[in-house]
Amino acid sequence: MRFFCLAAFLLASANAFTSGPSAFTTNIPAVGERSIDNVVAPSQSHRNRRATIVMDGKANAIRDRISSVNNTKKITMAMKLVAAAKVRRAQDAVLATRPFSETLQSVFGGLISRMGSEAMDLPLLTQREVKKVTLTVVTGDRGLCGAYNSFMIKKAEARHNELTAQGIAVDFVLVGDKGIKYFQRREWAKIRKTFPCGQNPNAKDALAISEELLNTFLSGETDAIELLYTQFVSLIASTPSVRTLVPFSASDITQKGDEVFQLTSESGDFSVERTELEVAEPQEFPNDMIFEQDPIQIVNSILPLYLNGQVLRTLQESVASELAARMQSMQSASDNASDLSKSLSLQYNRARQAAVTQELLEIVAGAMALD
Repeated sequence: MRFFCLAAFLLASANAFTSGPSAFTTNIPAVGERSIDNVVAPSQSHRNRRATIVMDGKANAIRDRISSVNNTKKITMAMKLVAAAKVRRAQDAVLATRPFSETLQSVFGGLISRMGSEAMDLPLLTQREVKKVTLTVVTGDRGLCGAYNSFMIKKAEARHNELTAQGIAVDFVLVGDKGIKYFQRREWAKIRKTFPCGQNPNAKDALAISEELLNTFLSGETDAIELLYTQFVSLIASTPSVRTLVPFSASDITQKGDEVFQLTSESGDFSVERTELEVAEPQEFPNDMIFEQDPIQIVNSILPLYLNGQVLRTLQESVASELAARMQSMQSASDNASDLSKSLSLQYNRARQAAVTQELLEIVAGAMALD
């Protein structure tokens, strides 16, 4: 009886490694029961078969990392599209301010030509001996935009060191959280005032900044105000720039042209079209025209409006540069995620193939051991 049980056990073990249909049965019949419909049809077996699952830790870690990289790519692509939409909104805001700027420039040019040398005595047009300079630095409120903020901060530091080496006192008016946090940690930085820089600057934000700059200059607390901002060039390039904001130059106001940019999409790729705008023609005032107010008072009231417009335009251009830098940064991150996903997929496939090969070798070795 024992011999019969041992023989039956050996026979069952041998059948387990055979390639016949009995090796793929789904139910084991009881003793004395006929085995009917136990063999699964080939088509049904193929349909129910799942992919080989690699159970070793290395392959599972690679698979989890591929999933994480693909999710990151989705996020970066979404951030790129959001930045592109905001760039379009920024360009619309710039175009909306053009009529006011052109009219202001035209009226100012006509008044300056009418007044002649009398306009040079205005406080905002008077050049002083420079003993102290206020640097107005425009940075962003957020990161993930490449080197946009760091370039502007380095430019401000270099300008501060240059003026200090000449014996000129320097203080800061900071616009944007990134610049504020950086210079607040520097003991040598004398900060006069700070302002946030949102993603959609408006006239109210520009007015608060321009009023602070005007009060500082007219009260004699500073002799010149320089504006440091990022000039928008294209979607892949922007230039940190420095310009003297106050005192004004009458020739710059009346003879300096303007340019606008427009974001377009060609063949699925974003691009920028720049348009140079001519200088607004000075408005002609007849010699017999009588002004209700003195022309000097009119110019004095126009200059703060011009300053407000320049600050607003600078904020809009800086925001456009930040968004363009974020678009480029997110595109680079998406490309890097794609390359990394391909590399990890190759590693995963190699690990999976190695595991399947190892399993086959173990099965063959076990079958050979029973022979």
